[in-house]
Amino acid sequence: MRFLPRSINKTVKIIVGLGNPGDKYAYTYHNVGWLTLDIVADRLGVKLSARECESITGVKSIGGEKIVLAKPQTFMNLSGTAVNQLLGRYKAEPSDLLVVYDDIDIEKGTFRYRERGSAGTHNGMRDVIAKIGTGDFERVRIGTGPLPEDVPLISYVLMTIPDADRPLVAAGARAAADKILNLIKA
Repeated sequence: MRFLPRSINKTVKIIVGLGNPGDKYAYTYHNVGWLTLDIVADRLGVKLSARECESITGVKSIGGEKIVLAKPQTFMNLSGTAVNQLLGRYKAEPSDLLVVYDDIDIEKGTFRYRERGSAGTHNGMRDVIAKIGTGDFERVRIGTGPLPEDVPLISYVLMTIPDADRPLVAAGARAAADKILNLIKA
Protein backbone atom coordinates (compact mmCIF):
# COMPACT_ATOMS: atom_id res chain seq x y z
CA MET A 1 0.00 0.00 0.00
CA ARG A 2 1.26 3.45 -0.82
CA PHE A 3 0.76 5.72 2.12
CA LEU A 4 3.35 7.93 3.78
CA PRO A 5 6.01 6.06 5.78
CA ARG A 6 4.59 4.86 9.06
CA SER A 7 5.81 3.16 12.17
CA ILE A 8 6.69 -0.51 12.02
CA ASN A 9 3.85 -3.02 12.45
CA LYS A 10 1.06 -0.56 11.61
CA THR A 11 -1.85 -2.38 10.04
CA VAL A 12 -4.57 0.28 9.83
CA LYS A 13 -5.34 2.85 7.16
CA ILE A 14 -8.08 5.39 7.77
CA ILE A 15 -9.81 7.03 4.82
CA VAL A 16 -12.11 9.89 5.80
CA GLY A 17 -14.56 11.60 3.47
CA LEU A 18 -15.55 15.07 4.65
CA GLY A 19 -19.14 16.26 4.45
CA ASN A 20 -22.19 17.34 6.39
CA PRO A 21 -24.84 15.01 7.84
CA GLY A 22 -28.49 15.37 6.90
CA ASP A 23 -30.58 15.03 3.77
CA LYS A 24 -30.45 18.77 3.08
CA TYR A 25 -26.69 18.52 2.44
CA ALA A 26 -26.60 15.16 0.63
CA TYR A 27 -25.96 16.52 -2.88
CA THR A 28 -24.09 19.72 -2.11
CA TYR A 29 -20.59 20.60 -3.26
CA HIS A 30 -19.39 20.33 0.34
CA ASN A 31 -20.42 16.65 0.42
CA VAL A 32 -18.32 15.54 -2.53
CA GLY A 33 -15.91 13.87 -0.07
CA TRP A 34 -18.77 11.69 1.17
CA LEU A 35 -19.93 10.95 -2.36
CA THR A 36 -16.41 9.83 -3.28
CA LEU A 37 -16.12 7.68 -0.16
CA ASP A 38 -19.44 6.03 -1.09
CA ILE A 39 -17.95 5.08 -4.47
CA VAL A 40 -14.86 3.61 -2.76
CA ALA A 41 -17.03 1.69 -0.28
CA ASP A 42 -19.22 0.33 -3.06
CA ARG A 43 -16.24 -0.83 -5.12
CA LEU A 44 -14.69 -2.51 -2.07
CA GLY A 45 -17.99 -4.05 -0.97
CA VAL A 46 -17.87 -2.20 2.36
CA LYS A 47 -21.11 -1.29 4.12
CA LEU A 48 -20.85 2.04 5.94
CA SER A 49 -23.13 1.34 8.88
CA ALA A 50 -21.17 1.22 12.14
CA ARG A 51 -21.34 4.24 14.42
CA GLU A 52 -18.16 5.13 16.27
CA CYS A 53 -15.98 8.15 16.94
CA GLU A 54 -18.76 10.53 15.87
CA SER A 55 -18.63 8.88 12.42
CA ILE A 56 -20.32 6.29 10.27
CA THR A 57 -17.70 3.69 9.41
CA GLY A 58 -17.05 0.49 7.53
CA VAL A 59 -13.98 -1.74 7.71
CA LYS A 60 -12.33 -4.13 5.28
CA SER A 61 -9.05 -6.03 5.34
CA ILE A 62 -6.96 -5.88 2.19
CA GLY A 63 -3.66 -7.74 2.03
CA GLY A 64 -3.47 -7.98 5.82
CA GLU A 65 -4.13 -4.26 6.32
CA LYS A 66 -7.31 -2.98 7.95
CA ILE A 67 -8.93 -0.21 5.90
CA VAL A 68 -11.34 2.00 7.83
CA LEU A 69 -13.69 4.15 5.76
CA ALA A 70 -15.32 6.97 7.73
CA LYS A 71 -17.87 9.76 7.24
CA PRO A 72 -17.71 12.17 10.21
CA GLN A 73 -21.09 13.22 11.57
CA THR A 74 -19.73 16.34 13.27
CA PHE A 75 -20.52 18.78 10.43
CA MET A 76 -17.76 19.99 8.16
CA ASN A 77 -16.16 22.68 10.31
CA LEU A 78 -15.72 20.26 13.23
CA SER A 79 -14.39 17.31 11.20
CA GLY A 80 -11.13 17.24 13.15
CA THR A 81 -12.93 16.01 16.26
CA ALA A 82 -14.04 12.81 14.52
CA VAL A 83 -10.71 12.33 12.73
CA ASN A 84 -8.77 12.69 15.97
CA GLN A 85 -11.07 10.16 17.68
CA LEU A 86 -10.63 7.70 14.79
CA LEU A 87 -6.83 7.97 14.98
CA GLY A 88 -7.01 7.29 18.72
CA ARG A 89 -9.52 4.45 18.44
CA TYR A 90 -7.46 2.60 15.83
CA LYS A 91 -4.08 3.55 17.35
CA ALA A 92 -3.10 5.11 14.04
CA GLU A 93 -0.74 7.94 13.19
CA PRO A 94 -1.52 10.88 10.89
CA SER A 95 0.66 9.13 8.28
CA ASP A 96 -2.00 6.36 8.23
CA LEU A 97 -4.68 8.88 7.24
CA LEU A 98 -6.11 9.94 3.89
CA VAL A 99 -8.76 12.69 3.81
CA VAL A 100 -11.08 13.19 0.82
CA TYR A 101 -12.82 16.54 0.36
CA ASP A 102 -14.15 19.19 -2.01
CA ASP A 103 -11.94 22.02 -3.24
CA ILE A 104 -13.29 25.21 -4.80
CA ASP A 105 -9.84 26.04 -6.17
CA ILE A 106 -9.84 22.98 -8.46
CA GLU A 107 -11.92 22.73 -11.63
CA LYS A 108 -14.98 20.48 -11.66
CA GLY A 109 -14.34 17.05 -13.16
CA THR A 110 -10.80 16.84 -11.80
CA PHE A 111 -9.03 15.97 -8.57
CA ARG A 112 -5.62 16.40 -6.99
CA TYR A 113 -3.66 14.08 -4.75
CA ARG A 114 -1.11 15.37 -2.25
CA GLU A 115 1.00 13.56 0.34
CA ARG A 116 0.80 16.51 2.73
CA GLY A 117 -0.03 20.18 2.78
CA SER A 118 -2.05 23.01 4.22
CA ALA A 119 -5.81 23.39 4.55
CA GLY A 120 -6.00 26.08 1.89
CA THR A 121 -9.42 27.74 2.04
CA HIS A 122 -11.18 24.66 3.44
CA ASN A 123 -12.50 25.07 7.01
CA GLY A 124 -13.05 21.33 7.49
CA MET A 125 -9.39 20.67 6.72
CA ARG A 126 -8.34 23.55 8.95
CA ASP A 127 -10.12 21.80 11.81
CA VAL A 128 -8.57 18.42 10.98
CA ILE A 129 -5.06 19.89 10.94
CA ALA A 130 -5.69 21.85 14.15
CA LYS A 131 -7.09 18.82 16.02
CA ILE A 132 -4.44 16.29 14.96
CA GLY A 133 -1.61 18.81 15.07
CA THR A 134 -0.12 18.27 11.60
CA GLY A 135 -0.77 18.52 7.88
CA ASP A 136 1.48 15.52 7.23
CA PHE A 137 -1.18 13.17 5.92
CA GLU A 138 -2.44 12.32 2.46
CA ARG A 139 -5.40 13.99 0.86
CA VAL A 140 -7.47 13.78 -2.28
CA ARG A 141 -9.24 17.00 -3.26
CA ILE A 142 -12.14 16.86 -5.71
CA GLY A 143 -12.75 19.94 -7.84
CA THR A 144 -15.93 21.94 -7.33
CA GLY A 145 -14.75 25.22 -8.83
CA PRO A 146 -14.67 27.79 -10.05
CA LEU A 147 -16.73 29.86 -7.65
CA PRO A 148 -19.21 32.05 -9.58
CA GLU A 149 -18.47 35.75 -9.11
CA ASP A 150 -21.94 36.61 -7.82
CA VAL A 151 -22.26 33.82 -5.21
CA PRO A 152 -20.77 33.91 -1.69
CA LEU A 153 -18.50 30.93 -0.93
CA ILE A 154 -20.65 29.59 1.93
CA SER A 155 -23.78 29.72 -0.22
CA TYR A 156 -22.04 27.96 -3.08
CA VAL A 157 -20.57 25.03 -1.14
CA LEU A 158 -23.90 24.39 0.62
CA MET A 159 -26.10 24.64 -2.47
CA THR A 160 -27.47 21.54 -4.15
CA ILE A 161 -25.27 20.70 -7.12
CA PRO A 162 -27.15 21.88 -10.24
CA ASP A 163 -28.12 19.20 -12.76
CA ALA A 164 -25.76 20.74 -15.34
CA ASP A 165 -22.75 20.28 -13.00
CA ARG A 166 -23.55 16.78 -11.73
CA PRO A 167 -21.84 14.86 -14.57
CA LEU A 168 -18.59 16.80 -14.08
CA VAL A 169 -18.65 16.49 -10.29
CA ALA A 170 -19.44 12.77 -10.59
CA ALA A 171 -16.54 12.32 -13.03
CA GLY A 172 -14.16 13.98 -10.56
CA ALA A 173 -15.47 11.80 -7.72
CA ARG A 174 -15.05 8.61 -9.80
CA ALA A 175 -11.50 9.57 -10.82
CA ALA A 176 -10.65 10.36 -7.19
CA ALA A 177 -12.11 7.01 -6.09
CA ASP A 178 -9.92 5.27 -8.69
CA LYS A 179 -6.84 7.00 -7.22
CA ILE A 180 -7.80 6.01 -3.68
CA LEU A 181 -8.35 2.39 -4.71
CA ASN A 182 -4.95 2.37 -6.43
CA LEU A 183 -3.31 3.73 -3.28
CA ILE A 184 -4.79 1.10 -0.99
CA LYS A 185 -4.25 -1.80 -3.36
CA ALA A 186 -0.67 -0.92 -4.38
